[in-house]
This record gives sequence, structure tokens and C-alpha cells, in this order.
Amino acid sequence: MSAGGSKRAIIAALAANAGIAVAKFIGFAITGSSSMLAEAVHSIADTSNQGLLLYGQRAASKEADRLHPFGYGRSRFFYSFVVALVLFTLGSVFALYEGYHKIHAPEHLQSPIVAVVILGVAIALEGYSFRTAFVESKPLKGGATWWQFIRNSRNPELPVVLLEDSGALLGLAFALFGVGMTILTGDPVWDGIGTVAIGVLLGIIAIVLMVEMKSLLIGEGATAAQEQAILEALAGTDDVERVIHCRTEYLGPEELLVAAKIAITPTADLPRVAATIDAAERRVRTAVPIARVIYLEPDLDRSAANS
Repeated sequence: MSAGGSKRAIIAALAANAGIAVAKFIGFAITGSSSMLAEAVHSIADTSNQGLLLYGQRAASKEADRLHPFGYGRSRFFYSFVVALVLFTLGSVFALYEGYHKIHAPEHLQSPIVAVVILGVAIALEGYSFRTAFVESKPLKGGATWWQFIRNSRNPELPVVLLEDSGALLGLAFALFGVGMTILTGDPVWDGIGTVAIGVLLGIIAIVLMVEMKSLLIGEGATAAQEQAILEALAGTDDVERVIHCRTEYLGPEELLVAAKIAITPTADLPRVAATIDAAERRVRTAVPIARVIYLEPDLDRSAANS
């Protein structure tokens, strides 16, 4: 899938979170709820994150130059990693601090029913954002589970938006729980407990994202299915006796580097070797269209001679 699908999901999330953030800050100003404030800061973090993801897509579209001969595709991985850092520092740490403060120095809520109404509206808007990300992710997910999709996807934005929206919905549920229990029991400590739960949730999501984006930044190879298709394409080329070794690496979400050493028929002359390499490259690009950068090194099959 091109960046178009992830861009639609990002824009939907950005619009929803911006509106939700304003509503939550108004709700905090009226009620004084720490859960509402933590959720407002969470929405600000999410809105900033969607802006970073859009900027990352724009940066990744820059043409290759002398300093970056393979292009800027990994910008999308980098800015997704920054998103995880923002979610952790601005969302999780703030919520944990605010929750701790409210548990040790609880304050009674003013007009808590306002918070309940705003949280209900926010859940509806976040549900819309989550549905958009869910629909855009399904073609990429295929037959894998959602956890496998998040762990294995080379498209960084959709897993980020999915996790953010999932965290937002759960965070709203925690905030609603905290405010609701405060209303039922008259004890404002519950509001602080809900805030701490939001902080823990955001911390877990941020750590998962950091681990996955770090793996992409370092450089991940082709999926097992892609690697198998590449090997079959190379081995099935006329005059290729076997693939000696093959290495792959994602240069960006939609660009794969393939480097391989192939054993070619010993009797092939130079024009025939060149034609074989050209044919092998065409077969690989047909099998795996995102394999845009291919380096093939011809060699002789010495395994038979050494056996």
C-alpha cells in the first residue's frame, strides 16, 4: 500500500484529536478533573504526533542526493520513533505525575457530569479515527493477527495510529471510570487512580512503539514471504545455477534493497552473463515490486568442485 492510505488515517486522527483536545481542556477548566487534564494532554500529544507523521511522509518524498544516495525513505521511521518519545514524555510521564499528585492531595470535582458528557463525545470521535485506521490497515494486515501486523509491518504510520487510537479509547475508558467512581463514592482519589492508569497505559504503548521503530531504523530485511519470492525469482532465471547468498533491507516503507551473489553457468560469455543479470532483476521486480534497488554479483558455483 502507498502512503496514501496511511495519510488518510493520520489526517482523520489529527482532526479528531485536535477537536477532542479543545473539548477536554474546557472540561478540565469546568470540573478540575485530573483524569480530564491527563486526557487533554494525551490528545495534544496525539495531535502533535500526527503532525510529525505527516512531516515524516513529506521528508521521505525528497529526491536522493549525493549525501543520501538511497533517498530519504527512512525519515518515516525516524519521525515515528519521535512520536513514541513524545507519547512517553508528554503523555505518560505527565499523567503519572498528575495522578500521583491527585491521589496524595485529592480535590473534589466541580460539575463532574460535564466531564462524563465530554468523555462520551470524545469516545465517539476517537472511535471514528480508530475505524479509519482499522479500514486502511486491513489490506496490509492480510491473514496475520493485529499484534503480528504491529510487530511486522514496514509501514510505520498505520501501526502508530492504531496503537495511539487504541490507547486513546482505553484512556478515555479509564478517565470515565475515574470520574464515574468519584461521582458514585464521593471520593476524588478515584480520579487520580484513573489518571495513573492512563499514564501506565501510555507508557506501555510508547515502549512498544519505540522498540518497533528502533528495529526499523536499524534496518529490517524483507518478510519471509518476500524473501522466498526473491530467491525463487533468482533461482528460476535461465543460466542461474543457484543463489549463493542474498541480503535485503528496507530503505523505506515502499523501497527494498536486494543484494545477492548468484552462480551462473560456467560456459556463459560476458554478454550472456549481462543478459542473465538483467533477466534476474526483471524477475525479482515482478515478484516483489518494491524491490527497486537490486545489486547482483555473478559468480561460479564452487560447491560442486569443493565436494
